[in-house]
Amino acid sequence: MLQLPKVIGHRGAAAYAPENTLASFREARRRGATWVEIDVKLTRDGIPIVMHDPSLKRTMGIDRLVAEMLRVDLPKDVPTFEEAIACFAELGLGCNVEIKPCEGREVETARVAVETLRRCWPASLPPPLLSSFKAASLVAAREAAPEFARAILLGRIEKNWRARAEEVGAVGVNTNGAKLTAPQAVDIRKAGYALSVYTIDDGAVAKALIGMGVDCIITDAPDVILAALN
Repeated sequence: MLQLPKVIGHRGAAAYAPENTLASFREARRRGATWVEIDVKLTRDGIPIVMHDPSLKRTMGIDRLVAEMLRVDLPKDVPTFEEAIACFAELGLGCNVEIKPCEGREVETARVAVETLRRCWPASLPPPLLSSFKAASLVAAREAAPEFARAILLGRIEKNWRARAEEVGAVGVNTNGAKLTAPQAVDIRKAGYALSVYTIDDGAVAKALIGMGVDCIITDAPDVILAALN
């Protein structure tokens, strides 16, 4: 089974530093995280960058779409995927790479992401985990680089969750911790999948989820969750 840490920093340590930035990754490490979760999408010129939203408005105050911008035009605080990987190598951080494509670029984004990982991921770090809400992205990732483990992202666990996981060759399930029930957790673990939940910032809730069988808590406040679990 996929081996994950108990705690992964969500977009770095988003409770303390701007999400998906090198500063956030450094803050996550400083607060005890050994892995972080990031989002990868493509600029207009096909450069993989670390950014969650389709637009820069919420995080950078720039009302423009990532898909319409060249890498050279992005703010300096938006790292490329390669820059993020170099930072992880420096800090010793593992990574859950969420493939977060702009609309219509599901396959292209996956292919570029795994090509970048093959070229840049250091052997000194644990192998990365790929995840996505987009089945087409995970299928493309499996076809291009089957050596990278995959987790399917599900907003809630529906009755067809296992068929959806099998469709993309997933070995893990990442889901909304607020909507997960104990029977669902048992089913997922009994089926042999690693189970991660997002985005949990309350220590008592995290402890309850671990008690239900959850393997990994994805959190904006890794220090809070680590303290609660320890």
